[in-house]
Amino acid sequence: MKDAPVTWQGTTRAPLRDQDVVPHLESGPFPVWVGVGGSPESVIRAARYGFSLMLAIIGGPPARFAPFSQLFHEALQEFGRPELPVGVHAPGHVAETDEQAQAEFWPHWRETLTRVSKERGFRPPTEESFAYDVGPEGALYIGSPETVANKIVTNLELLGASRFDLKFGMPGLTHDQLITTIELYGTQVIPRVRELVSDDPIAAQPVTESTR
Repeated sequence: MKDAPVTWQGTTRAPLRDQDVVPHLESGPFPVWVGVGGSPESVIRAARYGFSLMLAIIGGPPARFAPFSQLFHEALQEFGRPELPVGVHAPGHVAETDEQAQAEFWPHWRETLTRVSKERGFRPPTEESFAYDVGPEGALYIGSPETVANKIVTNLELLGASRFDLKFGMPGLTHDQLITTIELYGTQVIPRVRELVSDDPIAAQPVTESTR
């Protein structure tokens, strides 16, 4: 996105003519990422328009998204675009121990996804499916700082990604639990990830994002 007046016309609202956009950018163009949850067409569209790719992974094995990273790089070449980064965006919760993090997160994850499953037609989570998702091959980043950091690094390498966004926050978690996640992620998980990838050509730049 460029920091300049916008002139635009569409079909759902009045046109914009030399509209000022605020806040003004202070450090160059605003980086744009396209979130993709499983559609190859979305991957190709991101490459066509020259946007970075963010893989939104909320369930199942992250490994199944590896072909999307490859497709993205191939599409960038086909469209004559320069190489652009791939990121991973996934839910998580950090506590002092794996057991504590899972115990805090599970009842709220079960309640939320059970409600959503009725609207979207998928099976509600079970204790067995949750155990898989928090395990080494699952999509949830829930556990102690060391557990979460190691899983981030593993999947960054697996997916050829250079950025990780932790989507923290789940309805029902207490304020103190959220603050603890933020604190542990910032003071222990991120430094540990950077330590683990310090000798890797892919430089991870983890950031957090809240649902609130």
